[in-house]
Amino acid sequence: MQPNLQPVSTDPTRPAYDAGIDAAPAVADTQKVLRNTYLLLAATMVPTIFGAALGTNLDLGFLKSSPMLSFFAILAVFYGWIFAIEKNRNSGLGVALLLGFTLFLGVLLGPLFQKVLGFRNGIQLVMMAAGGTAVTFFAMSAVAQTTKRDLSWMGNFLFVGAIVIMLAVVANVFLQSPVMHLVLLGAFVLFSTMAMLWQINAIVTGGETNYVSATLSLYISVYNLFTSLLQILGIFGGERD
Repeated sequence: MQPNLQPVSTDPTRPAYDAGIDAAPAVADTQKVLRNTYLLLAATMVPTIFGAALGTNLDLGFLKSSPMLSFFAILAVFYGWIFAIEKNRNSGLGVALLLGFTLFLGVLLGPLFQKVLGFRNGIQLVMMAAGGTAVTFFAMSAVAQTTKRDLSWMGNFLFVGAIVIMLAVVANVFLQSPVMHLVLLGAFVLFSTMAMLWQINAIVTGGETNYVSATLSLYISVYNLFTSLLQILGIFGGERD
């Protein structure tokens, strides 16, 4: 998902007082978008947690009976839902669809939580992954808001990276390589971190003006970062009884 980037243009021929008059509303607008994005992102955690609790207590074993079919079905629902959210991002329906989307992804956390919580230190691993995700998010938020640079150039880089990672994910559905899976987890951690930095900077610089789109982008990055960290911790730090 690539929100439209609209670089802020300046006209050196305009009087200084005009620039000052225009700057105040622009700053206020970006702060409003940023505030609404953070509030909505916090709200998405509620259905995600509820969905995760539900999914952890459900038997989703049928997904493993036909992993390839399940993968492509979930992928279709995933991108179809994103399309619907973006289509309605300027209305209350977009917010409702976004919250439903986070509930759906929360349920999909069930199998991962079941596996990790099967470890003796499962709860600690979940808390570590959540803590690492939170620290990364706040760090990227701080950098994005304090840097004087416009990071819109990262958009094309991230777009290409997303395509490469997705093609690798699809390939590994057929290859089932543990090594490639681990490499992909590392790639998701790096990609999600950079995507957070880019998205928040886009809001601050005025490149992203819709808080629903911004929240959707940040939520996916947070979700991917958390699930990737949790899997890595489970692989290297899981303790069996």
